Amino acid sequence: MKTLTVFLVVLSAQLCYAQELTVAAAADLQFAMQDIATQFQKQSGTSVRVSYGSSGNFYQQLQNGAPFDLFFSANVDYARKLESAGLTEPGSLYPYATGKIVLWVPQESKVDVSAGLAALLDPAIKKVAIANPAHAPYGQAAVAALKREGLYDQVAGKLVMGENISQAASFVASGAADAGIVALSLAVSQNMKDKGRYFEIPVSDYPAIEQACVILKSAKDKEAAKKFLEFVKSPAAREILAKYGFGAGQ
Repeated sequence: MKTLTVFLVVLSAQLCYAQELTVAAAADLQFAMQDIATQFQKQSGTSVRVSYGSSGNFYQQLQNGAPFDLFFSANVDYARKLESAGLTEPGSLYPYATGKIVLWVPQESKVDVSAGLAALLDPAIKKVAIANPAHAPYGQAAVAALKREGLYDQVAGKLVMGENISQAASFVASGAADAGIVALSLAVSQNMKDKGRYFEIPVSDYPAIEQACVILKSAKDKEAAKKFLEFVKSPAAREILAKYGFGAGQ
């Protein structure tokens, strides 16, 4: 009887463990992924635990064996590099979306965002939040857009760096910065949409923010991971991504 009890406890623990997926996701997915994970859990019974951060930082961690089942990168190159290194399940790379950047200011700001990035020259703007371009794709896009419009040298001294795009958005939403170049997906979220105004920066101003996900070779439950990936490809998930301003994957 004692042996049977131990066996059942171990089996129960294994089943519970298998019913949770761990996902490393780019910070621009903070709200869209919550909706996707919730729908997937209702449909499958499998819970999804998501950690958000900069794609570059996750890439480094995953190279060193960080324990995640799937990786959703805001830069397709990081996913491709993991694939080339043999750290992903063959054939699992999927370009799930393209991201967009916006200029965002708090509701009470007097700055006219309809002027686009040129609005950042307004003397009232002392600090401009962006994600750190050293490892965050949205930060790289922000710098590219500023340079494309010939504004980078004039604005560089105002820039404050968030560790990822979510932190950059929180800087401006909290008043720590006067404006921010942030992800459209965050600007339209419940947390930010009523707190400020935004101008969508022309996509011609920056290289496409092509995003992709992969199932990692080290995934604990590859079948559950494959089911989640299939759900991400479904019309229901694509509709959620579109609601948050993401374009279709390339």
